[in-house]
Amino acid sequence: MASWSLGLLSLLLFLLLHQPTTTSAIRIDAIIRKPSSQELPNFREAPAFQNGHSCGSRESDKIHIAMTLDANYLRGTMAAILSMLQHCTCPENLNFHILSAHYAPELYSSINSTFPYLNFKIYRFDSNRVRGKISKSIRQALDQPLNYARIYLADFLPIDVERVIYLDSDIVVVDDIANLWSVNMEDKVVAAPEYCHANFTQYFTDSFWSDPDMPNTFTGRRPCYFNTGVMVVDVEKWRKGGYTEKVEEWMAVQKQKRIYHLGSLPPFLLVFAGNIKAVNHRWNQHGLGGDNFEGKCRKMHPGPISLLHWSGKGKPWLRLDSRKPCPIDHLWAPYDLYHSDKHHFEE
Repeated sequence: MASWSLGLLSLLLFLLLHQPTTTSAIRIDAIIRKPSSQELPNFREAPAFQNGHSCGSRESDKIHIAMTLDANYLRGTMAAILSMLQHCTCPENLNFHILSAHYAPELYSSINSTFPYLNFKIYRFDSNRVRGKISKSIRQALDQPLNYARIYLADFLPIDVERVIYLDSDIVVVDDIANLWSVNMEDKVVAAPEYCHANFTQYFTDSFWSDPDMPNTFTGRRPCYFNTGVMVVDVEKWRKGGYTEKVEEWMAVQKQKRIYHLGSLPPFLLVFAGNIKAVNHRWNQHGLGGDNFEGKCRKMHPGPISLLHWSGKGKPWLRLDSRKPCPIDHLWAPYDLYHSDKHHFEE
């Protein structure tokens, strides 16, 4: 009897150890798999937005918008895209060019499932292209390679794209983006709201201003601050003028002699400040994320608004989730497609 029992036990053990590996893997995965911390949040599908009767369907009627895509800012990107579609007379004419630091099929699937009718393409931005050129700034988020991808837009966009609007992910548009697209560039490479009342000297160190040669870069122009999170770029002029290399030259100077503290903004200012097409301030109600250190609440600047920009440390989705939102964050919430019971988008 003992011999029979031992034989049966051996047979059962053999069968358990020699189950097909695929079946075992599936059963174990189904039972004990836990959600990965890297999994992307779920988003509700956005409504389908259609062109008005006055919209054209030619190539020249397309509006090209470039953004960067990072898993940490994906929720902001979704809200930004929704806001543009919702307020645009010709939403089907919007073409999104999205730069991502990683080849991540799940990012594509997330956007495609949220916006099934969206015209978009994702380009992989190789972080190694700028990793050795980045200098440490006052906030870690500003040091991420993807923050510098805007410098290389002309290298990624199709050759037939002559103009593009670059937008950060922490914005919402409450006007027809076509109004920004149609700005008269007046032979300038960049168009953006500029702020000549700001203290321009604070964007550069004493080492820069005390250098006998470097401040001369502004000779012949009145440099004013502008925010690179909202720009219209003449891609054709950018390529012909070699402006990627010009920005990189100042990044190389920064590596040798610290001449500024903020990430990718100062080299743009060194190349373009005082030589851009000024756009109405309504197109960048910036600074809503507070400063770069504490992200305290800020009030809006007076005047009409077409675009809200949470530049600074504080992001509306994080403050809302923490239940410590700023009053201005409630203007972002209606565009939040995050699958949550807290906020709802009324279709």
